[in-house]
Formats: sequence, C-alpha cells, structure tokens
Amino acid sequence: MIKLYYKPGACSLAPHIVLEWIQKPYETEAVNLSDPAFLKLNPAGSVPILDTGEGWMLTQAGAVLNYLADRFPEANLGGGGSIRDKAELRRWLSFFTGDLHPSFYPVFAPQRYTTAEDEAALNMAKAAGIKLVHKRYQLLEDHLKGKKYILGDNRSILDAYAFPMLQWGKKVLPEGISHYPNLVRLHDTLAADSAVQKALKKEGLI
Repeated sequence: MIKLYYKPGACSLAPHIVLEWIQKPYETEAVNLSDPAFLKLNPAGSVPILDTGEGWMLTQAGAVLNYLADRFPEANLGGGGSIRDKAELRRWLSFFTGDLHPSFYPVFAPQRYTTAEDEAALNMAKAAGIKLVHKRYQLLEDHLKGKKYILGDNRSILDAYAFPMLQWGKKVLPEGISHYPNLVRLHDTLAADSAVQKALKKEGLI
C-alpha cells in the first residue's frame, strides 16, 4: 500500500490531496523533519516522501505528483494526452517547484539568506522573498484568467500543488492573496472540494 510521509501544511499537502482525489487506499505518517529516523528515510530532511508500496521510495514533490498521475491515469490528474498537453503540465510543475515554492523560503527562514544576524537584515531577506512571491503570484493570476483550473476546465496535480502555496500566502503575506481575484477563486474552489477538506482534516489543519 502507498504511504505518504508528510508535515502538516507543507508542500506534502499536495500529494495528500491527490491521494484523496485518486480514491485508492493509502496510509500517512506525520514526521518531524529533524528526527534521525526520518532523516534515514530522506537525508535531505524534506517532505514529501512516498513509499510506493512497490519496494522503493520517492522524494521531491514534483516527482511524487507526476508518479501518482502516471500510476493512476484513471483519475485524470495528469492533463491531456498530447505532446503539448504534457509539455504544459511539466512547464507549470516546473514553475511551482522552481519559481513559486522557492520564493517562500526567505519568507519562512530569512536567516538562511543572510550572514547578518540583526533584525534589519532578516527583515530585508524576508521582504525580498515577499517581493518574489508577488511576482510569481502575478504570473499565475494572469494565466488563470478565464480558467477554472490551471490547465483549464479539469483539475490536475498542478492545482493540488498550488493549494498549499495559496494557503501560505493567505497566512504570511500582509494582505494575503486578496489582490489576486483569480488566485482567490482557485483557492476557494479547492477549499470547498470534499477531498481537499479530508486531507486538511487528516493533517489537523481544519
């Protein structure tokens, strides 16, 4: 059986949502990222980790999401079947893993992005991260114009990945995501989804 190792509210919420959408049996385990037992599973100290149930483990959110979409094609979470459809899926998955997600790092942990230890330097690092988040949000906001989901009318692994990052913005940005109506709409659509609510409840987030 598939097992997901996660940290509540982290990017591992994305595959948790996808597993609920797939509607196949799976297990979960909340982890402490500094626990030596966890670090044996993933020395990088990050989530998600997916035990595939096939004798091997998979890390990195983008890889886990792609794997789930490929393993369970009947769930229709991997976009369309054409070369262009697949390219669009990979393009936006790369956007989340390489652009939007890392933009939050200095917001959550500004001390990692400056050698100075004074509050002013930490605030500057955090402000730089917030600026990057807004830049990435605007790209997604523009793309979502006239679309229900990131790839159009049908939800995909991309929407699951977007959800925790929209949640983060609501919590850590001074004005939340209120300036981005398309992002608000996507967030609210996903938040009302019964499968998303199940994942949130399992992680103790609602």
